[in-house]
Amino acid sequence: MKLTGLKRVASLALMLFAVDTASAQCDLPDTTYTSAKGIEYQIEILDTLADANLRSHRDLYADAPGIFTFRGSPRRDMPYAGKLDSVPSLIEVAWTFRTDFDSRQTDYGIWGGGSGWTGQPVFVEWSDSLMEMQRERSTKLTAQFSNREIIVGSLCGNVYFIDFATGKASREALIGKNPIKGSISLDPRLNGNLYVGQGIPSEGAIGAVVYNIFDHKQLDYFGRDNKAWRRWGAYDASAIVVDDFVIRPGENGTIYKLATTENSVSMQSKMRYRKGGIAPGIESSPAVYKNYLFTSDNRGNILCTNINTLKPVWCFSNADDTDATIIVAEEDGEVVLYAGSAVDKQTSHGYCHFTKLNALTGEVIWQNKIACRKMGDSTKTIEGGMFSTPLLGHGDCEGLIFTNICGMGTSDTGTFVAINRKSGKVVYSTRLANYSWSSPVALYTAEEKMYIFTGDVIGNAYLIEASTGRIIFKQRLANNFESSPVVIDNYVCVGSRGREIHMFRIR
Repeated sequence: MKLTGLKRVASLALMLFAVDTASAQCDLPDTTYTSAKGIEYQIEILDTLADANLRSHRDLYADAPGIFTFRGSPRRDMPYAGKLDSVPSLIEVAWTFRTDFDSRQTDYGIWGGGSGWTGQPVFVEWSDSLMEMQRERSTKLTAQFSNREIIVGSLCGNVYFIDFATGKASREALIGKNPIKGSISLDPRLNGNLYVGQGIPSEGAIGAVVYNIFDHKQLDYFGRDNKAWRRWGAYDASAIVVDDFVIRPGENGTIYKLATTENSVSMQSKMRYRKGGIAPGIESSPAVYKNYLFTSDNRGNILCTNINTLKPVWCFSNADDTDATIIVAEEDGEVVLYAGSAVDKQTSHGYCHFTKLNALTGEVIWQNKIACRKMGDSTKTIEGGMFSTPLLGHGDCEGLIFTNICGMGTSDTGTFVAINRKSGKVVYSTRLANYSWSSPVALYTAEEKMYIFTGDVIGNAYLIEASTGRIIFKQRLANNFESSPVVIDNYVCVGSRGREIHMFRIR
């Protein structure tokens, strides 16, 4: 199957996300560094008969026909980008899909519909055989069902299926009871499993849900874990499939390792942890490199865990709440990790700690303490720092990394920044009209010139020349872009708070 314009080339010679087959079966060491000694943890093995070790490190998402999880890959490095025929100058609306609206008052407000942070859609391009199988098996398909489909979780609690070309419903929605804040994840093994995390209790307890979209049925629901060391049971993290396992961190201070098939879900093991007597919550999505799992939490811990054993390998303190998803990359023969913190536990004025680590040891390569402030007024305080997941530059921006930062310097708004990946220094900063939690995505011309789409919380959509930070186009096109987009060819799909999912055409 050909996925035109989806997977980019990192250089003229190498694919951006090529699998290292020579070392794919070589596990990273089962080591515990000194930095992990301060972690108190308990491992609970529920299936003692099954082999808990990974048989393969193959990236299952590299061959998946679409964008199946938050930021597209286990490394969360967004190995997908748009394709441009010429220098872009315009963002125009291709279609808008309206979700239901949940007007129920919860202890945490009214959540409505559309999508919020992180809220990235899934994009899938079905093969002819899978389309035929679904037509025979599912009674929930509409006349608009076609080979290109958008799937998105909504703040109203439902999961929607949208035809890529028309913006019409491609199958009936999956009806949920509680708001979905995070990004859903589709199993790259093409078994139909969709992993959904509920974020706010609106009707009963919240938990982690597995649907099978081929049968349109709920396959599993995992609610409150009474053994968890933290009681908040939300699941904003986007689940990741590694070999035969699904890794799912929770905001209850627990990392879950599940075994799944098309027809069953079973808990293989789990690891609960705390540091300094405090069990943190994980809102960001986990990243994976071989048998190492990387998570960041709301106490600022960046934790590396051995997936085979669920034992901590190393731990780094990133100073404050780190909600932005970390990314892993291979650079100059090293495996590195990028992470950025919020200004939450700090006073009204603090720092976003944008950090680059050796991903295998947890050692600091550089750390840029970017001055930030909390925003808002006496009635509502909004945290500063980083909530968007960074984007690696390629083409004419090789060597740069981009992100959105809230309340940078003396600003009460947002700033789009480019940072040198070797030195950690800010190359340029571009002021936005308001702050942004949405993660930027890339589009490239045939000459490998990079352009970036991003949005802010008052609904402005931006088209930025990546090499300079120059804003090419800016227009208010929605209510609030908290969600992160996906990009396919010269199209960008992103939800907004309210009740809309948007498809934009870049021209």
